[in-house]
Amino acid sequence: MWKIGLAAWLAILLGAQPAFAAETYELQQLEQRLAASARENPGEFGMAAMDLTTGETIGVNSQMAFPMASTMKIAVAAAYLTEVDAGRRSLHDTVGTSTAYDLMDRMMVRSDNGATDELIATLGGPAAIDAWLRAHGLGGIRVDRTIAQLLAARRDLWDVRDSSTPVAMLDLLRLVDGNQALSPQSRGLLLDMMGRCKTGSNRIRGLLPSYAVQNKTGTLNNYTTDVGFLTLPDGRRIAVAFFARGGENRPAVIATAARAIYDGFGSRTAVADSGTGGRVLMNAAR
Repeated sequence: MWKIGLAAWLAILLGAQPAFAAETYELQQLEQRLAASARENPGEFGMAAMDLTTGETIGVNSQMAFPMASTMKIAVAAAYLTEVDAGRRSLHDTVGTSTAYDLMDRMMVRSDNGATDELIATLGGPAAIDAWLRAHGLGGIRVDRTIAQLLAARRDLWDVRDSSTPVAMLDLLRLVDGNQALSPQSRGLLLDMMGRCKTGSNRIRGLLPSYAVQNKTGTLNNYTTDVGFLTLPDGRRIAVAFFARGGENRPAVIATAARAIYDGFGSRTAVADSGTGGRVLMNAAR
């Protein structure tokens, strides 16, 4: 899988072909290394990464459906925060015996399943979360059940219910990181919670500085996932999604892949505003 964003094409039109060709080769090499890692380790892996500045995307099994597990909680939080932005709900609303803010914080930071299902219930059930995804034009991702229903069901890691492709998860991440779905205040609140994620520290966070990661993990029997954002030293942000079923070293493969993506995108050139109405390439190596 390989995609190039509009900003990168503008760089080509402005005469940056040689640098662009080198960058393209670098990302292709990175994608090949990730694919080799997926092949060499037992189990089945889906990986994808997107530069949120340029839209450039790499992936391995990026169109394959994988269970979201608890990474679906990002959509639950975004759906509730959309209601807050519209003035229909408040983070101070009492839901059960807690405030909506407390439930969301527990859901995103500690992956509290009970808190998640309380928020899902007050929003109108899983169908309401799925409708939020559709309303924002997202495909390849779906929410069908509460967490309690998912955990009570017979485990099938190839069930398309409550699943996402890696690239569809990137689309969700790009949506919540942008300015179309959430207000700046709601976006900041959600990213702060993801920045304080306490679960799965041996996955995306395993080989990276904690300040560079905002993430949400998911875990089922014989299944591991982690998705979120990497912030590079120059401030650029990379959305990443990792899904892994089977095998025995899933967290280590995810940690190694996340580090490779952080280093690979970080050592490239970034597309920056030239100040003349166009876009130019700027060396962003650190």
